[in-house]
Amino acid sequence: MSMHIHVLSTICSAALTISVVELIRRQRIAEKYSLLWLVMGAVMIVCSAYPRVLEDAARLLEIYEATSVLIIIGFVMAMVMILHLTIVISRLQRQQTRLIQELALLKASLEKEEDPDDRYAHRIG
Repeated sequence: MSMHIHVLSTICSAALTISVVELIRRQRIAEKYSLLWLVMGAVMIVCSAYPRVLEDAARLLEIYEATSVLIIIGFVMAMVMILHLTIVISRLQRQQTRLIQELALLKASLEKEEDPDDRYAHRIG
């Protein structure tokens, strides 16, 4: 890779990390969900700023091209992010179901406590 690509990728990685920090600061992303983004940004900065890291990882993994290591890292990070978001969505779906059930029980309880004469009075008059 040429020096120009390293500089550009380092700038883009830093911009991503700064953007995530700004989104956290503005409370657009919860801190607990932003950790993976910050880790991804840090890994991207290290890989971009120090290309020797990619070359050493490629040699260690017996991969011919160092850029292939970057693609593998990106793929693994994307899979981790998707898995994390699936877990979060599943938890939110369970909470939503539980809240709907609780609301239905509260509604039924309120209707049961209502005076039967008052219900008919509203329908007639």
